[in-house]
Amino acid sequence: PAWGNTHQGRKGSELFSNRFFLCFLLLGERLAKPERGKMRVHKISNVNKALDFIASKGVKLVSIGAEEIVDGNVKMTLGMIWTIILRFAIQDISVEETSAKEGLLLWCQRKTAPYKNVNIQNFHISWKDGLGFCALIHRHRPELIDYGKLRKDDPLTNLNTAFDVAEKYLDIPKMLDAEDIVGTARPDEKAIMTYVSSFYHAFSGAQKAETAANRICKVLAVNQENEQLMEDYEKLASDLLEWIRRTIPWLENRAPENTMQAMQQKLEDFRDYRRLHKPPKVQEKCQLEINFNTLQTKLRLSNRPAFMPSEGKMVSDINNAWGGLEQAEKGYEEWLLNEIRRLERLDHLAEKFRQKASIHESWTDGKEAMLQQKDYETATLSEIKALLKKHEAFESDLAAHQDRVEQIAAIAQELNELDYYDSPSVNARCQKICDQWDNLGALTQKRREALERTEKLLETIDQLYLEYAKRAAPFNNWMEGAMEDLQDTFIVHTIEEIQGLTTAHEQFKATLPDADKERQAILGIHNEVSKIVQTYHVNMAGTNPYTTITPHEINGKWEHVRQLVPRRDQALMEEHARQQQNERLRKQFGAQANVIGPWIQTKMEEIGRISIEMHGTLEDQLNHLRQYEKSIVNYKPKIDQLEGDHQQIQEALIFDNKHTNYTMEHIRVGWEQLLTTIARTINEVENQILTRDAKGISQEQMNEFRASFNHFDRDHSGTLGPEEFKACLISLGYDIGNDAQGEAEFARIMSIVDPNRLGVVTFQAFIDFMSRETADTDTADQVMASFKILAGDKNYITVDELRRELPPDQAEYCIARMAPYNGRDAVPGALDYMSFSTALYGESDL
Repeated sequence: PAWGNTHQGRKGSELFSNRFFLCFLLLGERLAKPERGKMRVHKISNVNKALDFIASKGVKLVSIGAEEIVDGNVKMTLGMIWTIILRFAIQDISVEETSAKEGLLLWCQRKTAPYKNVNIQNFHISWKDGLGFCALIHRHRPELIDYGKLRKDDPLTNLNTAFDVAEKYLDIPKMLDAEDIVGTARPDEKAIMTYVSSFYHAFSGAQKAETAANRICKVLAVNQENEQLMEDYEKLASDLLEWIRRTIPWLENRAPENTMQAMQQKLEDFRDYRRLHKPPKVQEKCQLEINFNTLQTKLRLSNRPAFMPSEGKMVSDINNAWGGLEQAEKGYEEWLLNEIRRLERLDHLAEKFRQKASIHESWTDGKEAMLQQKDYETATLSEIKALLKKHEAFESDLAAHQDRVEQIAAIAQELNELDYYDSPSVNARCQKICDQWDNLGALTQKRREALERTEKLLETIDQLYLEYAKRAAPFNNWMEGAMEDLQDTFIVHTIEEIQGLTTAHEQFKATLPDADKERQAILGIHNEVSKIVQTYHVNMAGTNPYTTITPHEINGKWEHVRQLVPRRDQALMEEHARQQQNERLRKQFGAQANVIGPWIQTKMEEIGRISIEMHGTLEDQLNHLRQYEKSIVNYKPKIDQLEGDHQQIQEALIFDNKHTNYTMEHIRVGWEQLLTTIARTINEVENQILTRDAKGISQEQMNEFRASFNHFDRDHSGTLGPEEFKACLISLGYDIGNDAQGEAEFARIMSIVDPNRLGVVTFQAFIDFMSRETADTDTADQVMASFKILAGDKNYITVDELRRELPPDQAEYCIARMAPYNGRDAVPGALDYMSFSTALYGESDL
């Protein structure tokens, strides 16, 4: 009768019925008092009724009948009783798909694992000290037993304590006797197993709650991790967009500077941006795409809705903003170099203007005062004639300077057209020169008229002085022009240009012998004048009345010309050497760029082939790609070396290079694309591994999927069109007919693999589809059922229940997000776990 006691909460279908107890009592009576005689047939009939009931409950009785029980066969009767116990008390126990006995033993081992001096290995001697029974009770109801006061060397006390507490508080009857267990070398295994099963059934409700709590914790942990990944994506996207927003106005600023130094500083700032500031942002952008793809893969694998970033922070938004950045960046460096070239040209022209203006101003100094003199009014006839000739020589000199004035005006005009920053002062000086020149012309004409009026009074003219003056003036102008040309600054960018200047200089040097002859002739005239003055005692006061150009000045300027010639030779040689160095830099850069450019293109093509080929497992492909990525990163010093050569070229103001079609910008863009492509390809393989492991896809299946996908990806684009995708599915055994039903089924599949209706199917979407319908994933219904267990079968759950059954952080996570429960059976503080469960899987909003 003791076995008939039931545990609170057990359903009647799992326990012995009253009818079973009557049969059991009958069997007990037969076992105690074997019957013989005239009533035997009636007793056999009664026992058969009990046996028929036991058989209807699924208990198989082999080689035993009513006669053996009525006749008191002890061995067979006890075997039948053990079979009944197994059916109704032990057989339904299942832990991790093991047999009933193994499952019950595994359950005992797990529950008693934290307790010292307890080591459950069987259902006999492991329980002799009583600590195993006490540990089971303390694990589930710690308030019933003070386990710390128990001693291993007092088994009788331990067993009686466990039996008494189990009977009093857990409704488990005393099936065993403590003295019998202690006094037996090997306690009866079946008796202890039967008694322990009562503990399992008594605590099965707690076991269900623990299982439910574990499921909920698992689901919540996935959601918490995904939410953290979403927050990380949002922050990284915001930071990158903010950097792009700040950078674009700087790159779009085309406000020129007035000085070469300021523009070169801008160029240096741009170089720092390309070398130091942009590369980390390129990596951040690539990492952002990788994080986004990984997050979406995890959401798909955990049966969660896809992540939709905040408005303006989609990957496409980042790419659009990045495109705007590169559009702003495009041409900025070219504009800087053009501005530097323009300022260099302006500085050269401005210096040339100042030199010519200074020479002209030096020549005109005092000329106005000279032209305004009235010396002809009191001069003698010879003096008047001398003044007239002198004036004629001045007019010749004036005409010779006309070309320089025109050059000064032309240079000023060019400076204005090129928007020279100091144009106002240039214009003022040019205007002053032009006004002075006009005034000199007017004064010259006026003085000539005055001298001509008195010319009739002049009879004698010293022809030699006049000839000297006429020949000395143009020769003097020639020497001044030669000195000006020899001191003229120049700017060239090619060897051909400097060779042209060198040729012109050699031609000039070839004219020097004839010029020296002219000088000797002019000096000869002056010497002849001196002889005439000495011979005829002419009172000339030792000066030439027709010109101020003395032989001493001619000799001094001639000597200066001779000194300037070798200096010019040296300057041309130095410039020629600089142009040779520039050509060496061009060739050096071209040789490297012509190797690096094709290398980058080849690597891009090789990565494309690797991404579609199948060699080994996905892990083999991943290791291959990572080794490939390492070799690419190790190539970076060559890029840096090319950057250094490029900087030398820019610092040397070299603006073109006929030795290569690759610019530094081409190399930079190609390098950045190469790094991004290998990172994306690695991420794609990592996501395939995640999908394979989560969906249970074998390597053979993955290879079959990849082979089919590659077969129909004929243009090697990494995507399939609708018709290609349909052919791929058919090749894998999908029955998609050409009728209306087949078209509807294919349309359904396309809505899954191409939700954005882009008209293409990626390999990742293809893999997800091939595995998603058979995947073993948690569902909203499963989570809801788990919460229902924790809530004690109620339609709501309380805060106390959540905090009691779940870890602290996950309990608070649920409390903060669960809506209040508003059903008719609601109590204060009740929470709606049903809407929360559906929201976890995107079926409603939290």
